[in-house]
Amino acid sequence: AVPIISSLQYDAICTEHDIDQYIDPPAAGLTGYRRAVRYALAKMREGEVETTWQNATVRGAPSDLLPSDPDWSGHTVYTDRQEADSAAPPEALWRVVEGIGGDNGWYSLPVAWAARGWLDKLVGGVGLRRGRRDPDRLAPGEAVDFWRVETLERGRFLRLRAEMKVPGRAWLEFTVEPRPGGGSRLIQRAVFFPSGLGGRLYWAAVFPFHGIIFSGMATTIAKTAATRIQVTKR
Repeated sequence: AVPIISSLQYDAICTEHDIDQYIDPPAAGLTGYRRAVRYALAKMREGEVETTWQNATVRGAPSDLLPSDPDWSGHTVYTDRQEADSAAPPEALWRVVEGIGGDNGWYSLPVAWAARGWLDKLVGGVGLRRGRRDPDRLAPGEAVDFWRVETLERGRFLRLRAEMKVPGRAWLEFTVEPRPGGGSRLIQRAVFFPSGLGGRLYWAAVFPFHGIIFSGMATTIAKTAATRIQVTKR
């Protein structure tokens, strides 16, 4: 990326216009560099970005196991499950879940998430600050920092597939349910399919931190949804 940015100091003048034979030039003329950048930044601020290069992905084989597969499918599976109740209605809790990542963060120990992103970058991964296309809404296949939206049932279920460097395959799931008597419940599940001995050692090393990071995440998401409802009512 550095050579590309550095090359912007040189003027590039296009002298061939063969494409005009197939596509008519814009009636208002071509868009200059500065105007194009201002237009792109305005789109980002207004949350109107239709596509982004970050959403390019390579799908796994159809035979690959999924976290929804039953226990008898034969793969070693490690999970971390957290639950948190919220006074907010399900739709309010879902808005917080769907807005996770990017500038909104991950609702627990920002320093720990930043360190994980830095380590991922160090070993050739995408890192944490890849961001997301829209700050409030997700779509299947979109990137969210070093995760990707694998399954989305708006208002109820979100499954993110990890794209950070790990010795195996990992997912993070969020399920929003109505709670009897009012309010809502968040069910959060981290799933890891280890690859060989390295994968098992990796899970053993990070598992002690899950109780802090993932428990704090679920609790903070639930509290954030309730707080936003209270602020709205004022």
